[in-house]
Amino acid sequence: MLVMKFGGSSVSDAERIRRVCDIIINKYKTDKSLFVVVSAFGGITDDLIEITNLAAENNPGYLLLLDRLIERINNIISELAIPQSSTFVQEIEENQDALRNVLFGVALIQEASQKTRDYILSFGERNSAFIISRYLNTVEVSSTYIDARKYIKTDNTFGAAVVQFEQTNKNIESLRSLKSGVNMITGFIGSDMMSDRTTTLGRGGSDYTAAIFAAALNADVLEIWTDVSGVLTSDPRKVKKAYTIPEMTYSE
Repeated sequence: MLVMKFGGSSVSDAERIRRVCDIIINKYKTDKSLFVVVSAFGGITDDLIEITNLAAENNPGYLLLLDRLIERINNIISELAIPQSSTFVQEIEENQDALRNVLFGVALIQEASQKTRDYILSFGERNSAFIISRYLNTVEVSSTYIDARKYIKTDNTFGAAVVQFEQTNKNIESLRSLKSGVNMITGFIGSDMMSDRTTTLGRGGSDYTAAIFAAALNADVLEIWTDVSGVLTSDPRKVKKAYTIPEMTYSE
């Protein structure tokens, strides 16, 4: 069993998504039980944060940025040539309407709690995993969309939730019985064990999501696909002497 994880830069546009799917398809030829964790499309999380901040100030500019974000997602769907079935269109439109509605509420009360922000940020991962899963099905690879909120249970520390491993592991272990196929999982998000509200594991949490699933599934391998060779001491684009940290804990 193999668990793979692809970051936002790997799925930032339709061309890169196709490349990622080619990698997944090649892996699928030799491993018929794949679990793939994906981040939001590159830049989407930052966009959602900016949109939320503007909405909390009741700045009408948030609507323009929101329209651009939705247009970008729709363009990716179009470029991937995903068949526009009624269920697919309905799911995408419901997600977009829900996002628009919660942001309208933020603008009305001019406040965005961390709980609300977690819910808003979850749209990035949910859209990317759902769309990529559907694309794989169009190229004749059986793929199932998995919302990690149903499996990763946390406390109510919104913004940096702490995983409740006893229940989480039990939930994920149930996935071992799934038939062969590519299981496309949302990164970064979970849900509060008590109230079932959406939580996030903190920025960069999609790697953590992949590790949680790999451990609970007793996977043979966890592969993190990214554009840097591990976690570095600083941003290599700004610090030329940045080097890879050989070992570190998630909290670090």
